[in-house]
Amino acid sequence: MSLWQTTLEALALLLSFDAELWEIVAVSFSVSLAAVGLVLLPAISLAFLFAYSHFRGKWLLLSLINTLQAVPTVVIGLLLYMLLSRSGPLGDWQMLFTQKAMILGQMLIGFPILVSMMHGALQSSDRRSVETAMTLGVSVPRIAITMVWETRFPLCAAIIAGFSRIVTEVGCSMMVGGNIMGLTRNIPTAIAMESQKGAFAQGVALGIVLLCLALLLNFLLSSLRGKGYLRT
Repeated sequence: MSLWQTTLEALALLLSFDAELWEIVAVSFSVSLAAVGLVLLPAISLAFLFAYSHFRGKWLLLSLINTLQAVPTVVIGLLLYMLLSRSGPLGDWQMLFTQKAMILGQMLIGFPILVSMMHGALQSSDRRSVETAMTLGVSVPRIAITMVWETRFPLCAAIIAGFSRIVTEVGCSMMVGGNIMGLTRNIPTAIAMESQKGAFAQGVALGIVLLCLALLLNFLLSSLRGKGYLRT
């Protein structure tokens, strides 16, 4: 089958609102959005701590966070599989091959990415405003909110990068999710499985969904920045 024919079939699946296809999309987005939402506050809190405080072992911990970004997702999936399997220490939780396990895996993948990128965004801001606010006795939560607002564009870019990273990962989701149709089959695992079977139309259709999502997110960021809602 030619690339053109495959693309036409993929578009037909999208436009016909194929139930199986959009069920996969729904699982993928719901799992990844939940993962990002759960790690967002801890990630930005730790990034703020790294950017505006000094403590023993800070750079060692920051180096560890940066190193964790390079850990292959399949390795994280393997570790979680060993922990959550029936013979593992967390086997009683009965989370293996569920969306909860996928969310946990994506949280572990996305957390270091968010911390590292948010730390870079906060560190590039004017530290003098923070020091002045502390001298004037402004509360730490109020300072944090102010700095988050001032760096909102790079922080939003970090969130989008983190989401993009986990919504497209396949190794961890495959190992702890099991690629169960209607339950844990998401976009990357479905693309991998359909490609192995030689059924490329659904894979291309799901790839188009991811491409449209990326374009939408980048257009939204550019639009908000152009209107002045987000500024560096």
